Amino acid sequence: MANLTNKTSRCRRNKRRTHWVLKAPNLVECPHCHAFKLPHRICGECGYYKGRQVILSKE
Repeated sequence: MANLTNKTSRCRRNKRRTHWVLKAPNLVECPHCHAFKLPHRICGECGYYKGRQVILSKE
């Protein structure tokens, strides 16, 4: 196995890990049923996308 020649400092290690953060999803409101959904996707509640019904809802 390879051995370390120089120890990585805490500062350098933490600089590398700065991008390991979780981001909240960007939710938008459905114009038809006003439920929150991901942008550019079919609404899971009513089945509408861009003003048209794409899938049948469960109701």
